[in-house]
Amino acid sequence: MSTSTLVKTLAIIPARYASTRFPGKPLVEIAGKSMIQHVWERAMQTPSIDEVLVATDDQRILDAVEKFGAEG
Repeated sequence: MSTSTLVKTLAIIPARYASTRFPGKPLVEIAGKSMIQHVWERAMQTPSIDEVLVATDDQRILDAVEKFGAEG
């Protein structure tokens, strides 16, 4: 009897609002989308990644992430 294990890959994107060099960087818009959305979309396009989460401690980032359909 053969046992098969399904391995899933989770990508976690850290997103911090209170950066000392560039505060609010994840929410800066580039070509009509926030930087965090661009990063999330690229990660979602990676065939070897099954799920993408955004890790943040800031409600503004969480709200933006949920607005475009990601999980935070």
